Amino acid sequence: MINIAIDGPGGAGKSTIARAVAAELGFIYVDTGALYRAVGLNALRHGIDTRNIDGIVKMLDETDVSLSFIDGEQRVMLNGEDVSTAIRLPEASMAASNVSAIPAVRQFLFDLQRKIAEENNCLMDGRDIGSVVLPNADLKLFMTASPETRAQRRFDELKAKGEDVKYSEILDELNKRDYQDSHREIAPLKQAEDAILFDTSDLSFDEVKNKLIEMVKEKIDG
Repeated sequence: MINIAIDGPGGAGKSTIARAVAAELGFIYVDTGALYRAVGLNALRHGIDTRNIDGIVKMLDETDVSLSFIDGEQRVMLNGEDVSTAIRLPEASMAASNVSAIPAVRQFLFDLQRKIAEENNCLMDGRDIGSVVLPNADLKLFMTASPETRAQRRFDELKAKGEDVKYSEILDELNKRDYQDSHREIAPLKQAEDAILFDTSDLSFDEVKNKLIEMVKEKIDG
């Protein structure tokens, strides 16, 4: 199986690009951040503080998170409900950052991520895919962009979905999450030593997509 690991901060374009590239190559796309968002969303729905480790760990016993793939497109299921849209709301983003710092949550989702990679050609993105989840991935990228560029992309994405959001609030939340993700003790956001740094700040969607497809094909053919 061919496994591609894409790490990087929120709003860098990982999910959008990886989804498009996977569709073109016939690979499965796995957005691991969506899994953490689902756990965070479940906590919010149950009124559990997402920093309350004991509360989150107890909740995991009654939490069923899974992925469905329809024509290669990932849909996130939480306790039997498709929450693919709900997990994209801003409050789910910080909740995901909080619960992802809890070792029990990472272990809870780890086996699911590994199993998918073992059974499929896949592009998997997240914060620690190349360093922890798929350390032997065929290709590792650390995709990033300036905070302002990433905030604008997230703003445009949410506005296109009809959400009432403010750019300044998204930028502030993104900076907070960057700091929290890179300073946490468990699986902090960082570039794997053998990952390629890929800054997309000044590149169009098609330029990023075509470059990534080129890199993946080089690995497959090489």
